[in-house]
Amino acid sequence: MSEKASSPGGSGTAHGNSAGDPADSRPGGPLPGDGESIIVPPAILKQQAGWGGSGEAPRAAGTKTDEAPQIFASTVRRQDTSEAGYDENPGNVGKLGVILGTVLGVLLIGSAVTLYLVNKDGSSDDAAAKPDTAKSAPATPTVPPVPPIKDSAKVLPNVTGDYGTKATIEVPAEQADGSFVVKVLSEGNGPKVEKNSWTSVDYTGKDWNTGKDIPSSYDDKGKPQIFQAGTDALIPALDQAVIGKKAGSRLLVVAPPAAAFGAQGNPSMSIGAEDNLIFVIDIRNSNAPDAVVSGTVTPPPADFPQVKDNGKKPADITPVPGAADPTELKSHVLIKGEGRKVEKGEKILVQYTGALYKDGKVFDSSLSKGQAFSFPLGGGQVIAGWDQGLEGQTIGSRVELVIPASLGYKDQAQGDIPPNSTLVFVVDILDAGQG
Repeated sequence: MSEKASSPGGSGTAHGNSAGDPADSRPGGPLPGDGESIIVPPAILKQQAGWGGSGEAPRAAGTKTDEAPQIFASTVRRQDTSEAGYDENPGNVGKLGVILGTVLGVLLIGSAVTLYLVNKDGSSDDAAAKPDTAKSAPATPTVPPVPPIKDSAKVLPNVTGDYGTKATIEVPAEQADGSFVVKVLSEGNGPKVEKNSWTSVDYTGKDWNTGKDIPSSYDDKGKPQIFQAGTDALIPALDQAVIGKKAGSRLLVVAPPAAAFGAQGNPSMSIGAEDNLIFVIDIRNSNAPDAVVSGTVTPPPADFPQVKDNGKKPADITPVPGAADPTELKSHVLIKGEGRKVEKGEKILVQYTGALYKDGKVFDSSLSKGQAFSFPLGGGQVIAGWDQGLEGQTIGSRVELVIPASLGYKDQAQGDIPPNSTLVFVVDILDAGQG
């Protein structure tokens, strides 16, 4: 369920925002070369996502939102010129120019006085002639509210299959009654999904009205969908359905249009405006924003900086005295996770602490912010040492990375990071999937 046409949760619904990862939230800050760039407002991205929901209603002027249009400033200084583009004080104007200028000035002043008197005398008439903007303004389109969630309905699809496998969904002959249903088919024993929990799910889907299959994460090359629950990043059929449910659970979800793609449907997936959708959702993982991994620790080799675990606080990183800066990427698995290997191109969720190799000074940590960090692996949105060092590691692992300057910030200073710095990161891989 990524933001592509094959993802049924796609970001951008009529019911909220999808928060992105700003450049300054990257470990250590923006990458070298991150300068002027065109930032597309999230509302526009939402409309482009193949699985986005119904379009948002226009907001009233002056309404403050998190999706305010981006403001761009030119870095090219304009030379001091007159409005005509000439020098302000051209030479050799001559007396004739002075006389003509004086006459023109007098005429302009006279015109201004006349306009003032006319407007003053006719002020009441002018006010009466102004259009009533309140009456002439077009009506603001409204978005149907999401129905309350129920655990049953008059008619429900029949579902067979076990958790962790693609479900078989039998669509009833009767039409759906418009209820938003979330029914627990089997309950897991994992952590409960709370609002803002990072959640990954597998899914199977059908269109109730047409009986057509919706692309599934269990299809070839499919991936679980990963998202932060309750933030309106996805359609309510996913975003709201998982809240309060435990990881390891299988859910049946029946979503009317208001809980799915709204009145416009999703033409790219042949989903009509009145279509009810059916999902069978397997909740894979649930991680609180401040979650960390746990497990048996394998201490790093003697030539690696030593790491002290501080729970949900940044790790202490002690450098090797007198060690020369490495020229190649080095990694060590401190805790071996039991999950699958993370792959290039998918979104991964991590906690991290970053320190300088030379003295162990911590310059950044997601644990200090209380919010896990997510990014597309191999997408060039983080330093190269991360993209290279984390690919192929398993979910649930804690990895120590020693990153030479050539794979970090090179010869550029970055906040508390001096130029040509070797960096040390301790990274917990919490989860991964499409997102």
